[in-house]
Amino acid sequence: QVQLVESGGGLVQAGGSLRLSCAASGSIFRINDMGWYRQAPGKQRELVATITSVGMTNYADSVKGRFTISRDNGKNTVYLQMNSLNPEDTAVYYCNIIVRRGLSYWGQGTQVTVSS
Repeated sequence: QVQLVESGGGLVQAGGSLRLSCAASGSIFRINDMGWYRQAPGKQRELVATITSVGMTNYADSVKGRFTISRDNGKNTVYLQMNSLNPEDTAVYYCNIIVRRGLSYWGQGTQVTVSS
């Protein structure tokens, strides 16, 4: 059994910052990629950022230069530092971990709302 617990969402004004955290626990031997995705109302879930087990990162064009993904392998935790937030960033943010090919887990989602 694997659980992902997300935290750090909330309401912020445009231009502000938030830091999301996602801690994985349970029967985990190894985590490969970790990532953040988001889903805005009426839209499909989209990739925000991913990070490999050795720290290689990938970002959606819309967040490059504003968001930073990082991870603490000792704590099985992934973070997303979000700066210069704008209303278009409003969405439910989900973390995802890949433990092996074909097996991944999702967090429950955390709401991020950016007011103009």
